[in-house]
Amino acid sequence: MNTITLQKTLPEVFVGKDHIDSDIWHKDVEFEKGHFYLIEAASGTGKSSLCSYLYGYRDDYQGIIGFDGNNIRNLSVNDWVNIRKRSLSMLFQDLRLFTELSAMENVLLKNSLTGFKKKKDIKDLFFELGIGDKMNVPVGKMSFGQQQRVALIRALCQPFDFLFLDEPISHLDDVNARNMARILTEEAMKQGAGVIATSIGKPLELDYTKKLLL
Repeated sequence: MNTITLQKTLPEVFVGKDHIDSDIWHKDVEFEKGHFYLIEAASGTGKSSLCSYLYGYRDDYQGIIGFDGNNIRNLSVNDWVNIRKRSLSMLFQDLRLFTELSAMENVLLKNSLTGFKKKKDIKDLFFELGIGDKMNVPVGKMSFGQQQRVALIRALCQPFDFLFLDEPISHLDDVNARNMARILTEEAMKQGAGVIATSIGKPLELDYTKKLLL
């Protein structure tokens, strides 16, 4: 997948609003593989909705979203399974980890579907992100910031053309946020991938091609 396009896309809940001041909603926008994008937003402007539309698990919008020019409304369930396995990865704002499983079990569950990373490489990521001592701890007993780092490792356990990051560092200190930015940059550059990150005030420090206001 080389491009993601939005054509006059607008959440249905916003239809009928007198004025929407946005670089994305109801505009024509293109995201290109290999480029990094920051979407800055205030709470309630549809940031997580946008991510959910792009990832294909919500469709309550008007307009057209296209992957390489193909309307995603025409994709089958099997199409989405393959796209999420090989082309799109996502770090959700609410993380969606299994709290009763350990951090490593959460990551290996994803990696078992893709076979993308060796276990040693996964362990190295845990240590690089400062949670090497938490691999066997149930996620439910970890802080939210630690869980964010587990969710990042899980998101990296697959090939992707685009990586979506919905408020990825909301609970990280500056040192860990910079560490995450470095690892993300290295992984995206290895794959020639694009990154679309959202923020409501604490952006991930990446070399962004473009910043957009939602």
